[in-house]
Amino acid sequence: MSALARTRSVALAVAWRSIHNAFSNKAILLPSLLFPLFFFIAFAGGLSGIRNAPDFDYRSGYTTFQFAFICIQASAFGGVFTGFAIAADFEFGFARRLLLAAPNRAGIVIGYMLSAMVRAVFVLTVVFCAGLVSGMRVDGSLGHLLGLLALALAVSATATLWAAGIAMRLRTMQAGPVMQMPVFIALFLAPVFVPLHLVAGWVHDVARYNPFTALLEAARGFMAGEPTKIGLSAACLAALFALTVLWARGGLRSAERAG
Repeated sequence: MSALARTRSVALAVAWRSIHNAFSNKAILLPSLLFPLFFFIAFAGGLSGIRNAPDFDYRSGYTTFQFAFICIQASAFGGVFTGFAIAADFEFGFARRLLLAAPNRAGIVIGYMLSAMVRAVFVLTVVFCAGLVSGMRVDGSLGHLLGLLALALAVSATATLWAAGIAMRLRTMQAGPVMQMPVFIALFLAPVFVPLHLVAGWVHDVARYNPFTALLEAARGFMAGEPTKIGLSAACLAALFALTVLWARGGLRSAERAG
């Protein structure tokens, strides 16, 4: 069997196990589902008056504006929750047995990444349906929605690599805050509640250089049927993905050395 075939075999086995565990264990599934729904209801409903602010020029409405944010947030945190699962596998000894048995250990990380992407599709589908029920406008075409999905899945993969790098270095669920807080801070230093030109103070200065700003603007462009910042968001994702691949590879080597 070739190295590629061995990697694929390991990745599919790990992905299937992780997906099965996620959908059969409410303690794993519910947080990743309820978290984005809570934020969607709180932001799109509780802050809907912001649409009347001067110079708020997003044509598809505030619910759609916030749904685009929830897509990015849910995808990123889905990757982080997958990192929690990796840490749990190390605590209970499964990951160490897997490292000993797997002929190609890169497939382990790929498998966890695939499982996070499947979970992201499920969560985004539920949130999208909730948005439609609440009257969310979708001005983008099917092609635009597929572009949004591709963007969200890329964010999910990148966040999984980030969380996997930490989980494999520390190998304990107590590392959860270390995985979560940097992603949380980066997300909320982007233009979450209003467009970038309405953000004031030092947050505006930070948001201008925050890669999540480009991702949010691209997601909102897809939902409005007016794609924007696609090249910039693709460049940001490519850079983040490359860095997190190296980070996850270092974590895998740390876990291998630890035995």
